[in-house]
Amino acid sequence: MTDIKSKKAISVCLQAPASCQIRFICKQQLIYTKEGHLDANGAELRSSPQEATSVTETRQSNHLRSPSVTLEQKNHLKFNPAQILFRRAYSVSLGRRGRESLTPASSYNVGGASTSQNRLDVEGALTASSDECDALSRISSRGSLLSTCCPSGIVNFCLVPLVIDDGCEIESELSTRLELKEELCPSSPPSVLDGSKEARLYDELEQAMTEVAISRQKASEEAVRFAKAERDAVETIRRVKASESLYAKESRQRKETEEALAKRKEEHKKMKRERDEVMEELHIALDQEKSLESQIADADQMVKELELKITSSDKMLQNYKKERDELQMERDHALKEADELRKSRAEASSSQMPQFFSEFSFSEIEEATQNSNPSLKIGEGGYGSIYKGVLRRSQVAIKVPHSHSEQGPAEYQQEVDVLSKMRHPNLITLFGACPESWALIYEYLPNGSLEDRLSCRDNSPPLSWQTRTRIATELCSVLIFLHSSKPYSIVHGDLKPANVLLDANFVSKLSDFGICRLLCQNEGSSGNTTICCKTNPKGTFGYMDPIFLISGELTPMSDVYSFGIILLRLLTGRSTLMRIREEVQCALDKGNLKILLDPSAGDWPYVQAEQLAHLAVRCCEMNRENRPDLASEVWRVLEPLRASCGGSSSFRLGSKELSQPPQYFICPIFQEIMQDPHVAADGYTYEAEAIRGWLDSGHDTSPMNNHKLAHSNLVPNHALRSAIKEWLQQ
Repeated sequence: MTDIKSKKAISVCLQAPASCQIRFICKQQLIYTKEGHLDANGAELRSSPQEATSVTETRQSNHLRSPSVTLEQKNHLKFNPAQILFRRAYSVSLGRRGRESLTPASSYNVGGASTSQNRLDVEGALTASSDECDALSRISSRGSLLSTCCPSGIVNFCLVPLVIDDGCEIESELSTRLELKEELCPSSPPSVLDGSKEARLYDELEQAMTEVAISRQKASEEAVRFAKAERDAVETIRRVKASESLYAKESRQRKETEEALAKRKEEHKKMKRERDEVMEELHIALDQEKSLESQIADADQMVKELELKITSSDKMLQNYKKERDELQMERDHALKEADELRKSRAEASSSQMPQFFSEFSFSEIEEATQNSNPSLKIGEGGYGSIYKGVLRRSQVAIKVPHSHSEQGPAEYQQEVDVLSKMRHPNLITLFGACPESWALIYEYLPNGSLEDRLSCRDNSPPLSWQTRTRIATELCSVLIFLHSSKPYSIVHGDLKPANVLLDANFVSKLSDFGICRLLCQNEGSSGNTTICCKTNPKGTFGYMDPIFLISGELTPMSDVYSFGIILLRLLTGRSTLMRIREEVQCALDKGNLKILLDPSAGDWPYVQAEQLAHLAVRCCEMNRENRPDLASEVWRVLEPLRASCGGSSSFRLGSKELSQPPQYFICPIFQEIMQDPHVAADGYTYEAEAIRGWLDSGHDTSPMNNHKLAHSNLVPNHALRSAIKEWLQQ
C-alpha cells in the first residue's frame, strides 16, 4: 500500500516515538513500513522516501528468503501476546545497547529474521488493537514456544505449530513450556540486565511469563474442555442424527398407521352406509311383504266373491242363451216379415217413389278420387275430406270420411235420408252414396263455399252487395222449407258460411246435414217454439245458439240465431265474431252504420243495409221469444230486397251476368238439357228418348264406356229432373 488507511494504524503512527520503525502486517503479509531514526544529538532523522522504499524492499526480500518465515507461512502460525511482550522487552534492551555501540553485541532473531526486523515486528504488533491481541491469544492456544540459548548469549524463538488431538499432547506441551520457563528464568538474573530499569523489565518479563503460563494453563484446560465438548457435540450430533432417523422412521410408521386407520375408517363408514341401505331395503321389503300379504288376503276374498259371481253368471248366461235363441228366432221371423212388407211396399210404391240417388262401389270412389289424391282435395272438415272427381261422365264432389271422423253411420244414414227425399233449389243435390266407405257424392259446385268467398280465398273477387243480399234471401227460403216440412221439421243445427256452397252462377246451396235433427210437430201447436229436442250440443262455436249450448235444447230458433250471425258477416265482412252483434247495435243507435259495412261489397244502399242490420240483430237476440219468425217476418223484409237487387231470374257479380246450366243437366248423347232423365244399367243418366233409341237399335253396351250392360231396364232420375225444372224456372 502507498499509505495506511486504518484509523488504528494512523493513531499508532501519530503516538509512537519518532525513532520507532513500524511495520504494518495484515493477514500475515507486510503491507506498509514506517522508518524512523535519531542523529547523534538526539534529533529526529527522517529518511527520504527513496531510502525507506529501498530498505523496505531489502527487508521484504530478506524476509521472503527466510526459511523460518516460509515455514510460518506454510503452517499459518501467529504470535501470542506473551511472545509479543517478551520480544518487546528484549527489543528495548537490545535497542539501548545498540545505540551505545556501533555494532550490536547480540541479536534477537525470530524464525531466522534479523534483530532490527524482529524489533519492528514486536513494535508493530504492540501497536495493534486489543481486538487483534485477543485473536492472537486465541490462536496461540493452538501452538507452542520453544526457546534455546546459544553459547554467545543470543536468544532464538521458533514458532512450532501445535496440533491438539487429545489430552496427552496438551500435557506434553505444558511440560515443554515449563522447561522453557526454567531456562528463560534462571535463579539469578543475567548480567545484561543491570540497573533498576533492567530489573524492572525483568520483573515485568517474569510477571508476563507467569501470566503467559497461567494463560497457557487456562488455555490448555479450555482446550481440554473444548475437546471434550467437541467430542460431546459429535456424540450429540450422532445421537441427534440417530434420533432424527428414528423420528423419521417413527413418523413414516405413524403416517402409514394413520393412512391405514383412515382407510379402515372409510371402510367402516362404507360398511355402515351399506348396512343402513340394507336395513332400509329390509324395512321396505318388510313393508312390501305386509302390503302383499294384505293384497293376497284381499285377492283371496275377491276370488271367493268372483267364484260366487261366476257361478251365478253361469246360471244367468244359460238363461241369456235361452233368451237369445228365442230372440233370434223372433228376429228372424220379424226380418222375414219386414222383407215381405218392404217388398210389398216397394212394389206398391215403385211407380210413385223415385230412386233419388245411386249406389257406388268402393272401387269407383277410389278411381274417381285417384286414391285420395291431395291435388284433388277441395275441402276438409271434422267429418273428412271432399275431393273433386268424375263419376260416370259427371263431375261430382265426393265426401270421404276419415277413420277418426266425427260422423259415424248414424250421421251418414241421416244425411242420406234427408237429402235423398227432399228437393229445393237451395239444397245441395245428392247424386249417390257408397255404403262400403260411407262416402257421399254431391253435385260439384265450382265456386266453393261462402266462407271462401267472404275471405277472398285464392285471390277471388269479393262478393257484391247485390249477391250478398240474394244469398241471404236464398238461405231464408231453404230454412223456411226445412222448418215447415211434414211430418218432421228439420233443424240443420250447424248453419255457417262454410256449409253454404255456391255453384257456377253463385246460387247458394245448403249442405252438410250430418248433425241435423228431425223434430216431431204437434198438430195443435202454433209456431216453432213448441218444437224442441234435447241433445248434446254440436256445431261451430260462434254460430251456435247460446241457449242451445247451455240447456242442450235444439229448436228451429237455433237456426234463426245462426242465420242472424251470417247476415252480420255479409254486412261487415268480418271474420271475428266476438261482440259483433253489440258493435252493430251500437252503430245503429248512433246512426253510423256505414263505418261497419264491408267496403269491398260496393256502395251499400243505406236503407237496405240498415234493414238487414236491424233484422240480423233481432235474429241474434239471447231470448228465443224475441227472435223473429222466418216465414212471417224475415221473408217479408228479404223478398223485396232481392227484387230490388235485380229480380229472381238473374243476378249480378260485378258487371257480369251468369246463366250457364250445370254439366250434369246435359244429356251425354244429345248434348242438350234433359227433360226426362233416366239412369241406365251403366249408372249414367241419359235423356229417356236418347237411351231408348240406343237400346232399340240393337246395342247392348254402354254408350259411355262400351261395357256390356247388365240389363236394359231404365230408372227415372226424379231428383235430377226436379233440379232441372227448378233451374229452368229461375
